[in-house]
Amino acid sequence: MNIGLIADDAKKKLMQNCCIAYRGILSHHELYATGTTGRLIQDAAILNVHKLLEGHVGGEQQMSAMIEQNQVDLILFFRDPDKNQGVRGDNSDYTKAIRMCDIHNIPLATNIASAELLLKALYRGELDWREMYR
Repeated sequence: MNIGLIADDAKKKLMQNCCIAYRGILSHHELYATGTTGRLIQDAAILNVHKLLEGHVGGEQQMSAMIEQNQVDLILFFRDPDKNQGVRGDNSDYTKAIRMCDIHNIPLATNIASAELLLKALYRGELDWREMYR
């Protein structure tokens, strides 16, 4: 399965730790992340990550396009709820990504609790329906 990994600056360390903890599961799948997040995950968890552009220079758009084209089966998006909303308004590419997940029935975790549930479900094969859906 194709897994998208996105983390706001304040959540990058949490994403690294999550990927280290679930390396055994993640290593069996194709991982995609925006530039900095991808490098940090690759270095910390020793996982192969397809790195898109840096988020602010096009990575957000690339990830959104993958989601819009139904090319991703699961998204882990660790958001910083305290991030200035003026920078990322309702029309941002990440807001579009979340909307596209809803449209295409792509499982989405926005915090570590939901990420752990989805990763354990992935391990048990409970998300195999995505292969047929895509």
